Amino acid sequence: MREFWRHFRRNRLAVAGGAIVAAMLAVALLAPLLAPYDPSAIQVSSILLPPSFDHLLGTDALGRDVLSRMIYGTQISLLVGFVAVGISVAIGIFIGALAGYYPGRVDTLFMRLVDIMLSIPTFFLILAVIALVGPNLINIMIVIGVTSWMGVARLVRGEFLALRESDYVSAARALGVPAHRIIFSHILPNAMAPVYVSTILGIAAAVLVESSLSFLGLGVQPPTPSWGNILTDGKSNIEIAWWLSCFPGVAILVTVLGYNLLGEGLRDALDPRLKK
Repeated sequence: MREFWRHFRRNRLAVAGGAIVAAMLAVALLAPLLAPYDPSAIQVSSILLPPSFDHLLGTDALGRDVLSRMIYGTQISLLVGFVAVGISVAIGIFIGALAGYYPGRVDTLFMRLVDIMLSIPTFFLILAVIALVGPNLINIMIVIGVTSWMGVARLVRGEFLALRESDYVSAARALGVPAHRIIFSHILPNAMAPVYVSTILGIAAAVLVESSLSFLGLGVQPPTPSWGNILTDGKSNIEIAWWLSCFPGVAILVTVLGYNLLGEGLRDALDPRLKK
């Protein structure tokens, strides 16, 4: 850990990404304390007010405070990102571990499944499934998770193929250790470095997908605030209320950039071939 931290902190962009991620997590956790107004409170006298001292990021078409809605929208975006990526990583690890440890029919079966899933445009698949099951928060998290595990599966499979013939694995087999213990107790802990990086990058991708779905009206439904449905309000009033499109867009950009910088920094710090 000391060596990892030494390499990680040398990368200023990675440290900046980590600071952005930490700031977003703090905003999500402290939303009730940070939000100056109730995000769902309608004020007819305050419709489409520009940024001011009373409303730092302005108000929307129903007079709701945009800053408060964006702060609470941080909770939704990060919740979707963490839960969806948790589901995808669990599926990817399970399938990749089995495919890498059992080359042959099992490997062929799972890898053809991966190829089939990759041949389907993921975003359109998500749109189709959401249209069938209905747009609510739980469905969104599950659908994003079960349609984005293929990259993790390939990473884990590659690591298992490289590690399954290692001396410590051969020794465990010779001692009669059951296959499931070898997979999950011996090989998997040594194959997790690329998974950590993929997880961080996957959160950024999930935030983008959730925002896109909400923007199209198939994501988090009003009055629950999310960055995507704030952007939808901005689309309807873009000529007279620029702040409704600008601030949520910047929040999405900064969040995704932060996770990408952190992921790249983790990759550089965890991969010994990239250390200088």
